[in-house]
Amino acid sequence: MRKRQRASTIAVMALLASMTAITSASAQQLKFIVGTAAGGAIDAYVRVIAEHMSKTLGKTYIVESRPGNSSNLAAQYVVSAPADGTTIMIGTQALMEINPHVFNHPRWSQSDYLPLIKGVEAPLVLVAHPSVPAKTFKEFLDWAKSRSGFLSYASYSPGTPSHFLGALLNERFDLNLNHVPYRGSAPQTVDLLAGHALFGFTQTQSAVPNVETGKMRALAVTSEKRFPQLPDTPTFAELGYPEFNTGIWFGLLVRKDTPPNLVEPLLKAAVAAHGDPEVRKLLEAQGFLISGETGDSFAKAISAGSERWAKLVRSTGFKAGD
Repeated sequence: MRKRQRASTIAVMALLASMTAITSASAQQLKFIVGTAAGGAIDAYVRVIAEHMSKTLGKTYIVESRPGNSSNLAAQYVVSAPADGTTIMIGTQALMEINPHVFNHPRWSQSDYLPLIKGVEAPLVLVAHPSVPAKTFKEFLDWAKSRSGFLSYASYSPGTPSHFLGALLNERFDLNLNHVPYRGSAPQTVDLLAGHALFGFTQTQSAVPNVETGKMRALAVTSEKRFPQLPDTPTFAELGYPEFNTGIWFGLLVRKDTPPNLVEPLLKAAVAAHGDPEVRKLLEAQGFLISGETGDSFAKAISAGSERWAKLVRSTGFKAGD
């Protein structure tokens, strides 16, 4: 009897030790949650930053893609996770500034999040497949108007700047375009390269290498000044259409109720990562512009961007399903 009790006690102690080890290992791991499919522009950003931060903090890391519902599933997952400083949301302009205006009942809100750092930003590029017989934006408009009702534009996801800039293009020039949304920049790029999609607003990280090799044609960029890696491509402002001026951003956020003593080391590690010359060099080579905006300044920028996109969303009448 005593032997059985002793064996049972040993088994329970082993189980508790195992559970403690698992909990300890979990506490040493950072989880970076991405709301889009793997292989897109966000991956190019987060993997560089995650590796640097993990070394600074002495933790392992994983990058976990949770695509679906325009990144709302990922956002909901993060606000449901423990506020222990180990789960980090890769926020985007679309998620934080646009989604609240296009979904009626998202299971998260801006107030659930504490913005840590706006990591990088970049304009979007209106690109066309080489089969499109237009080398300038004016030629593109003439071509599109001659095919009114028969053309579609590709966005990398519904409810994103890529979607709404296409809608603005359609409305501004009365092109009668259809909208074909994709589930991330990677699949959008695949179809743009194959000619299944003829044109659309895409991210610079997808556009630049393909424009350089002639697999895509850049018609205009949405930045105020010409983009350094596309020096021959005019801005919409240059062409007389400043209403298209905008950019996207990627950054890091955590749950609002994460204790300050856990937020502080994360923020310091994030600032160090974005300030590292080698990291900056890698990100700039991928077509990103480093921001590094933090704290209240970042939070206010999100609020201002949200107000701007709310007006454009209302003008299109777009509402996404929940």
